[in-house]
Amino acid sequence: MPHTPSFPGWKDKALFTPGPLTTSRTVKQAMLRDLGSRDSAFIDVVRDIRRRLVSLGNGGEAYTCIPMQGSGTFSIESVISSTIPPSGKLLTAINGAYGKRIHQMAGVLKIDRIALDFPEDTVVPVDAVDAALAKDPAITHVAVVHCETTTGIINPVEAIGESVHRHDKRYFVDAMSSFGAVPLDLPKAHVDYMVSSANKCIEGVPGFGFVLARLDALRDTETWGRSLSLDLHAQWKGLESNGQFRFTPPTHTLLAFYQALLELEAEGGVAARGARYRANYETLVAGMTRLGFREYLDRALQGYIITSFRFPDHPKFDFERFYRLLSDRGHVIYPGKVSNADCFRVGNIGRLFPEDVCALVSAIRETLGEMGVDL
Repeated sequence: MPHTPSFPGWKDKALFTPGPLTTSRTVKQAMLRDLGSRDSAFIDVVRDIRRRLVSLGNGGEAYTCIPMQGSGTFSIESVISSTIPPSGKLLTAINGAYGKRIHQMAGVLKIDRIALDFPEDTVVPVDAVDAALAKDPAITHVAVVHCETTTGIINPVEAIGESVHRHDKRYFVDAMSSFGAVPLDLPKAHVDYMVSSANKCIEGVPGFGFVLARLDALRDTETWGRSLSLDLHAQWKGLESNGQFRFTPPTHTLLAFYQALLELEAEGGVAARGARYRANYETLVAGMTRLGFREYLDRALQGYIITSFRFPDHPKFDFERFYRLLSDRGHVIYPGKVSNADCFRVGNIGRLFPEDVCALVSAIRETLGEMGVDL
């Protein structure tokens, strides 16, 4: 007889991570339906998903949505590989690991590139981007991360967009960890391409990312693709022609995401989702401060999506044991990515509420006691 995995009590651990994250039971249940990728019912779902995502970004008729199979990183690489011409040059403003990843992608793709590097605890300065664009007219595209998941810092994408627009360049925003909970008006920010993922603030499950693209920019890119499967323009043409993906779509993930979009709307949209995450963040910071933890970022720079905390200065603190003991208590956090400090990260997103955060703080208090760490 085949072995069936056992899930005692069917209670998942609370995922205080930037994704995959805790989802509602109804989002999970939406995946119990089998639909063919060419079924009219599935094509209708994809069409409505695309429409709703454009609306979330206030894109109107000027924008389109292009879902792309794979993780969010696949969608980012789709934009980088498809929307920069052979003679183009990409400027990436970097203040964390995910900005560095965009710059790395351009290098692998043999795209002319330049990086503006800033400390991880500093927002990208608009005047530095403006000066770089004024100095180098060969730059055609600018990329920046909205919420840099390395630390949780929020970059001023609207002000940067004003500079990019003034210099008549194309603008790409990685809004992976922010879209759906941090307001972003695409036309007002002069965004040409924005990328996010199913398993972030909209609270779906992993399996695809999506690009919100300005149609006037996208139409120019038909012959620029450097990849067959990640060709953004070709993916868009296929969806526009018959509503179908060019290659097998993650049908169950898309059904779950559609349910997640309906639940976002029922909660009150981006403003209400952001308010819940902010309440989670404020509950977390208050509790962690009482325990003696220090945030990595200055409070004025810290967004409410994910929070980095410095390791306690205590000889008995060991992160791997701390992580394991918390997981044993039903709470999963994230290791740090900061290059100049020992940190761990706690996500405030997903189907979590302030009472879940209070339970996490209590578990951390118990864990520190078990480890003999007195802060």
